[in-house]
Amino acid sequence: MLMISERVLRVGCIALLSWLASPPSASAQVLGREQDIIDLRLGQRVMVDDGSCPAGQIKEVSGSQMTSQGVTRVRKCVPRLGTKKR
Repeated sequence: MLMISERVLRVGCIALLSWLASPPSASAQVLGREQDIIDLRLGQRVMVDDGSCPAGQIKEVSGSQMTSQGVTRVRKCVPRLGTKKR
């Protein structure tokens, strides 16, 4: 029978909890045009900086529902976080 030490179990639990607590938007993709989104997956969010949203906001395109034609896209303007990068 395999015995796992208490210390190894604690370190593993801490690592798992820190991974789960990390913000999912840290790896958000920012594109210049919505046409550049080729394969949007269900639940995926992509930021599009095409100037269609008011100042201080950016367009968020997300895959919301699976249909027979593919993933349905939902577009909305969300607050821009951080500074604009060129």
